[in-house]
Amino acid sequence: MGTVFYWLVLGAAAGYVGTRLLKLELGLAQTIALGIVGALLGGLALRTLLAVLGVASGFIGAILGVAVLVYGYKYFIEGRKK
Repeated sequence: MGTVFYWLVLGAAAGYVGTRLLKLELGLAQTIALGIVGALLGGLALRTLLAVLGVASGFIGAILGVAVLVYGYKYFIEGRKK
């Protein structure tokens, strides 16, 4: 249970950082949701690094996961609006 809470909090922070770095203006709920999903994807993908390098790699993985989702959002969602 503690691990899930950890990923939720880490994901919310990563969503904020990721959307600001990539200059994507979303609402609070969308930013948190994007961050949580990105943290879960990035965290799973980089779980091996977490074991080797420590907690910092988990945060880096979460931000990378958010970056992938933001690019997908910009391409698939915002691209349809044009």
